[in-house]
Amino acid sequence: MTTVWAGLATGAIYSLIAIGYNVVLLASGTFNFAHAQLLMVGTFLAYAGAVTFGLPVVVTVLFAAVGVGVVALLEERIAIRPLLGRSDAHGALITTVGAATILDGLAAAIWGRQPLTVPSGLPDHPLELLGGTVRPVDLVLIALTLLLGVGLHLWSRYSLLGLASLASAEDRQAASARGINVRLLGVGAFVLAGVIAGAFGLLVGARTYATFDLGHALSLFGFVAIAIGGSGSQLGGLIGGFATGLIYAFAARYIGAAYPQLVVFGVFLLILFLRPRGLFGAALERRV
Repeated sequence: MTTVWAGLATGAIYSLIAIGYNVVLLASGTFNFAHAQLLMVGTFLAYAGAVTFGLPVVVTVLFAAVGVGVVALLEERIAIRPLLGRSDAHGALITTVGAATILDGLAAAIWGRQPLTVPSGLPDHPLELLGGTVRPVDLVLIALTLLLGVGLHLWSRYSLLGLASLASAEDRQAASARGINVRLLGVGAFVLAGVIAGAFGLLVGARTYATFDLGHALSLFGFVAIAIGGSGSQLGGLIGGFATGLIYAFAARYIGAAYPQLVVFGVFLLILFLRPRGLFGAALERRV
């Protein structure tokens, strides 16, 4: 059971990346490859708040959430907005990759290349739960990620704003003709994804450390999670992230530390062959 808890804790981080991808994708139709770097920035801002400035835990979380939200807003304004309305669908993908590279470089320049320990503010004594051992920070991370994923799923399916976001992602021109402010929805999606990444920076940093290259591994596994669960499905991204973490943990435990990535990407390819839209993805129907 200890392996299960470890896999769920790691999978919660992958789920957060997949959720961030989907938040932006559902509202703006853009895949933000720099979202994992936003979470990386959140870990550094959490370190700055908790260690450098000595802020209380709640204030540290707010500080990181607002800070990453501002960074996400700047990314949308500089890397995405100039490309809106252009026929080149790949331009935004390239600019978000560029934004990810810039954030990596800035983090290394500001905080250095050595991993930094982020204190969570929670007790560090492991707990015995359901026959396994789990750290309190991992338990809180798992629970909050589940609440976030289910909450966003319900919001996107049953709220007026969530349905407007789905309509905007499906057809921006038609949604705009219906009176939906698609540009404002896109900006709001970037900011919301950034705020979420920053708010979880303290918990993620307490598990992974704050390091400038954190975004590289997280972006890959987050992409696997969203591909397994289904692009555009918050519930799928949530389940895909936890499934990816569990596969990784069990592969490391029973096959060897050198093979988890190989196993994860093997499962990823298998699902792409059997169900290209993911486990929870649905085919889009259009009238021609």
